[in-house]
Amino acid sequence: MFTESPVETNSNESFNSSNTQKTARIGLNKAIERAQNKLLSLQHSAGYWVFELEADCTIPSEYIMMMHYLDDIDLELQRKIAVYLRSRQNPDGSYPLFTGGPGDISCSVKTYYALKMAGDDIHAPHMKKLRAWILGQGGAARANVFARIALAMFEQLPWRGVPYIPVEIMLLPSWFPFHLDKVSYWSRTVMVPLFILCTLKAKAKNPHKIDILELFVVHPDEEKHYFPERTWLNKLFLALDKLGRVSEPLIPQRVRQAAIDKAVAWFTARLNGEDGLGGIFPAMVNAYESMLLLGYPKDHPHVVVARQSIDKLLVVNEHDAYCQPCLSPVWDTGLASLALLEADKSANAAALHRAYDWLKSVQLSDEPGDWQIKRPQLPGGGWAFQFANAYYPDVDDTAVVAFSMAESGQAGLDEPIARATRWIIGMQSKNGGYGAFDADNTCYYLNEIPFADHGALLDPPTVDVSARCAMLMARMRKTMPECLPALQRTIDYIRKDQEADGSWFGRWGTNYIYGTWSTLLGLEQTDLPKSDPMYVKAAAWLKSVQREDGGWGEDNLSYHDDRQYRGRYDFSTAFQTAWAVLGLIAAGETHSPEVKAGIDFLLRNQQADGLWNDPCFTAPGFPKVFYLKYHGYDKFFPLWALARYRNELAKQ
Repeated sequence: MFTESPVETNSNESFNSSNTQKTARIGLNKAIERAQNKLLSLQHSAGYWVFELEADCTIPSEYIMMMHYLDDIDLELQRKIAVYLRSRQNPDGSYPLFTGGPGDISCSVKTYYALKMAGDDIHAPHMKKLRAWILGQGGAARANVFARIALAMFEQLPWRGVPYIPVEIMLLPSWFPFHLDKVSYWSRTVMVPLFILCTLKAKAKNPHKIDILELFVVHPDEEKHYFPERTWLNKLFLALDKLGRVSEPLIPQRVRQAAIDKAVAWFTARLNGEDGLGGIFPAMVNAYESMLLLGYPKDHPHVVVARQSIDKLLVVNEHDAYCQPCLSPVWDTGLASLALLEADKSANAAALHRAYDWLKSVQLSDEPGDWQIKRPQLPGGGWAFQFANAYYPDVDDTAVVAFSMAESGQAGLDEPIARATRWIIGMQSKNGGYGAFDADNTCYYLNEIPFADHGALLDPPTVDVSARCAMLMARMRKTMPECLPALQRTIDYIRKDQEADGSWFGRWGTNYIYGTWSTLLGLEQTDLPKSDPMYVKAAAWLKSVQREDGGWGEDNLSYHDDRQYRGRYDFSTAFQTAWAVLGLIAAGETHSPEVKAGIDFLLRNQQADGLWNDPCFTAPGFPKVFYLKYHGYDKFFPLWALARYRNELAKQ
């Protein structure tokens, strides 16, 4: 009998292993090439990338409601939006805030109203199921403040069913407990024109006189509990709300007019051309409707551009249509460029050069901005999230873009990188962290006012944004030593904010996987050793939530104070798997079986066109209230992870 010698066996095993590794590398390289080429093909000729940004059915419903408010109804567009709305209904009849999520009363009420406006028969099966679900939740009176304001404008409930938000708020001094400067940018831009609509009790034209009285458990005039009492502070604000209503008749007309004039001056200065007030749909609609309410003619330049900004958000397909909450070209371009840098810095140099040229053209300088109220002596240098939003540069976007530019090593970028880095240093909050748009936006007591039932009035520091600021400052610390004190404060903030299980909360992406990935990438740029407890605990947590298929997934329910959803989902997603893989590699786990399994998951699930297809929502706009699907996340994050893995293996 022939027996192989041990040496020959080892030699064959080594040969087979080498062949297997070579085949795996070829497969990995091909996957990276396909994903890279597809992403490159999606670059706009101007240099940027911009992907659809989808929200729940609230905003498309509000678009239909806006058409009926104005008696300006595009029947074909309305028909297509209705098709979109019907396709998003839950099996129980409700409408969720994100795909696969539980029904939400406010979204469901607005969608029902929009569908009824679009001509859907209330006895149709989908409408009957939706109505039964809404009534089972206590009826339309249980909708949130924004929904109830819309219903008041359509005379579906009395104005006493919404918070008292008089336009005279514009005249309050900065030391007053409530002031515009004390709330987030998105709150300011939504509220100021809304003050006018509520003060003047705007009334929709509603040409077909569509009502939804069938959605109330009791008649709206009989409803006594529009504002449930929660904490003692909330009760105090409710008492002040009642006092304001009683004293409103005493307000002199000249004072009211002065307040209206100040509100109009405030938001018209920020109209932001065809990119709209604040770059966000609710603010744009409020500004548009308030100007018309005040008697502006339809052909007034401000009115025309306001409507253009709203319609720029529409996505009109062959069979359906929806309205985006905003546009994300700077964010998409910054992240796409990081993926392409990792994939092949040299081969992608031309595409990256075009991207950076476009980004340089939209970098902000010393234009007026609300951030300057807290930082009046700080030179500008940030980037907005949207095509244009000069009053509101985004800290997170600025850190990502400047870091990408620094990583590229391309010529002509030193000055924009330095300006951005100095701006980032200056935007640090007192606790060492960073908010998304403002410094020290932390008047938490304001979340108890009746208007703030959505819990998203403020823009406090968060770890995910802070970690990307740390990533930039650490990258620049050798050439800009002024980064060092701010960097150390940020690291201290990050350390204090780590969860007991090793993860970090993700404010702007779902959720603990996102927060942990963001933080590990930031820490990787610092001098902290990979043996630091932050790395060790975070890596252990990521491994603990890996799914059996090798991927990772996390439900948006992880924002709802239920620990069982932390880092967990019913299935794996490509973008969250990519986050986890990138995070583990940053923690020094390139050769771990968990990283290899994650890479295998991405390779197995890549489509023929080089991309991935994740149906779920990827991020919160506001946790528990408003969620987003970035259509670019499953296009650049998996590419980034595959390329990073290949490059780390090549270093060995």
